[in-house]
Amino acid sequence: MSDLQNLEKTDTAHLAWDKRWKTEEGRADWLKPEEDVARLIASLGQAGPVKALDLGCGVGRHALAFARAGFETHAVDMSEAGLAELEKSAGSEGLAVRTQLAPMTDLPFADNSFDHVLSFNVIYHGDPAIVAKAIAEIARVLKPGGVYQGTMLSKRNGNFGVGTEVAPDTYVREGDDDKNHPHFYCDAGELVALFKGFELRSLEDKLHSKPGSWHWHMVAERLA
Repeated sequence: MSDLQNLEKTDTAHLAWDKRWKTEEGRADWLKPEEDVARLIASLGQAGPVKALDLGCGVGRHALAFARAGFETHAVDMSEAGLAELEKSAGSEGLAVRTQLAPMTDLPFADNSFDHVLSFNVIYHGDPAIVAKAIAEIARVLKPGGVYQGTMLSKRNGNFGVGTEVAPDTYVREGDDDKNHPHFYCDAGELVALFKGFELRSLEDKLHSKPGSWHWHMVAERLA
């Protein structure tokens, strides 16, 4: 069995997303970059050349935005369907995006590779050990002083405590979407502790499109 196939049983949400990315309807809500991501891209672009990673890129809305801004753009995901859509979109625009099939817990990059890593609605898909490993990998591939932007599930989220607790603060809810896979939730203090190797620039508990869909939005710099 290959390393990619031998994944932890609590790191399985990509299976649901791969199914979603195969249909036009499933991709429809995931084509436009988030406003706070677009703002940070504009800010980073003013500082000079940027080598950026979209970790858990899906169909590539943010990787494409990186490439349009002139960043050296890399993108990883465990969904072959998502990566295929990103490659197709990048090709149609003449954009250079380097894609790889890889798990968030084992990134195929050298230490200190990136000026910027984005992981939007990704690294909370797992139990605490998976989340901690993903954060450690982000810290490893970021340069000292590099900027991380990402989201985590808040304990204010309406799905916190719903379903079966499969690990501390980690729940699975029976259904036909990604909630059928482990989701980890945290409060602000727990989030800060998880990112102990980073200096926070900003942290906000924001409501997404659905009622009760609270997510932490954070920007942080990797400490030396």
